[in-house]
Amino acid sequence: MTIRLLIADDESLLRMAFRMVFEAEPDMEVAGEAGEGEEAVRMTRRLRPDVVLMDVRMPGLDGIEATRRIVRDCPRSRVLILTTFDLDEYAFAGLKAGAAGFLPKNTRPAELLGAIRDVAAGEAALSPRVTRRLLERFAPQLTPSASERDERLARLTSREYEVLVQVARGLSNAEAAVALNLAEATVKTHLSHVLLKLGLRSRAQVVVFAYESGVVRPTTLHD
Repeated sequence: MTIRLLIADDESLLRMAFRMVFEAEPDMEVAGEAGEGEEAVRMTRRLRPDVVLMDVRMPGLDGIEATRRIVRDCPRSRVLILTTFDLDEYAFAGLKAGAAGFLPKNTRPAELLGAIRDVAAGEAALSPRVTRRLLERFAPQLTPSASERDERLARLTSREYEVLVQVARGLSNAEAAVALNLAEATVKTHLSHVLLKLGLRSRAQVVVFAYESGVVRPTTLHD
C-alpha cells in the first residue's frame, strides 16, 4: 500500500525537506502541501490523504483546530502532530482534538517514517507511557461531566473496561494480555470494541478518555 501524505507546515524549507525524505520511500507519496491551517483542512477534504503531518503553530487557523476539523470531516485521514517539545501543551491539545499521535520536530527521519507507517496502519504514533506522562502533566484540565462519563462507560462490558484500564495505565497490548491472563489478540479485539463503543479513533484517545472519565488518576497509576 502506498501511503499518501499531506504536509502542513508554515515553513517552506521544512516542507521541502520532508518531501525529499518521503519521496525517497517506495511506499510513500506526497499528495500535497499546506502552509496554513485553513489550507490544510481544505486540501485534506479534497485529497483525502492517509496521513496529515501537522504543525501546530501556524498563522490563521492553528494546527489544533485544523486537526479537530479534519478528524470531524475526514475520519479516514489520520493526523500526526509535530511539536517543538515532546511534552508540551500543544501535543496534549492535539490528542484531545483527535490526533493519532505526536512527535517532536527533531525526531530522526527513520523514527518519523516508522511513526507515519504506524499511524497509517491504525496504531498510535507514541508509546503508551509517553502518553501517560503527558496526561499526568495536564490532568487538572481533564474535567468532564459525571452524567456523560457514566453513560459512555456503561456501554462497555466488564472485560472491555478492564482492557481500558490497562491501556490507560500505560501497558502495551502484550503487557495487558499478561496482566489480564488473555491472549494478545483477544486484548486487541477488546480494544477495538472499546474504540467503537466510545466513538474514539486511536489508542491515544482511549487514554485521554480514561483520564477524563476518572477511570484512571495520576495518583493511582503506580499502585
